[in-house]
Amino acid sequence: MTRITFVEADGTRHEIEAENGSSVMETAIKNGVPGIIGECGGACTCATCHVYVEPEWVEKTGVPSPMEEDMLDFAFEVRPNSRLSCQIIVSDELDGLVVDVPTQQA
Repeated sequence: MTRITFVEADGTRHEIEAENGSSVMETAIKNGVPGIIGECGGACTCATCHVYVEPEWVEKTGVPSPMEEDMLDFAFEVRPNSRLSCQIIVSDELDGLVVDVPTQQA
């Protein structure tokens, strides 16, 4: 299993075992991570699963697709390392991934 750490805005950390093939958003929802809503269920049609990928993981998680970039326009406080967690698929290569949850979602 792949381990992902979600860091809330107040610094609270949630270290979770994630199933390969699932999305980072699905992992957060399944484990009750506060701040990840995922209103669209992972269809990339909202921005309620916005996260900040820690800098050392940006290359491994990849860049947003054009559709994801369009949806990030609806997110609050977008940064260069912003991603929609529904678009990051869990794999062995992401073992140890750390993402920060914004103070609020769209």
